[in-house]
Amino acid sequence: QVQLLDSGGGLVQAGGSLRLSCVASQSTTSFNYMGWYRQRPGERRELVASFTIYDGSTYVSDSRKGRFTISGDNAKNAVYLQMNSLKPEDTAVYYCYLEDAYSRIYWGQGTQVTVSS
Repeated sequence: QVQLLDSGGGLVQAGGSLRLSCVASQSTTSFNYMGWYRQRPGERRELVASFTIYDGSTYVSDSRKGRFTISGDNAKNAVYLQMNSLKPEDTAVYYCYLEDAYSRIYWGQGTQVTVSS
């Protein structure tokens, strides 16, 4: 089973930036999407951004457009999330995900992002 290693979280002040990285343990060319969800305590996971592996298109949720950018590198089986102008409400655990052609989702272990005011 594919494994995902996500990293790059940390503590940053409001207005700062972080870059999250996620690398898969095998080639992602047979998968459809790779990206990031986030989860805050007591809440469901919500989609933040996704990268379409077969055509390179990207999606960023409306509330994060202009601040977050997702990119992928199929040669490295990796996806990245550049987060700028961070706000305290961005504080959450961010989970990398990989979705296959059968809509099965594989998860990374999560990386904590904390934005102080």
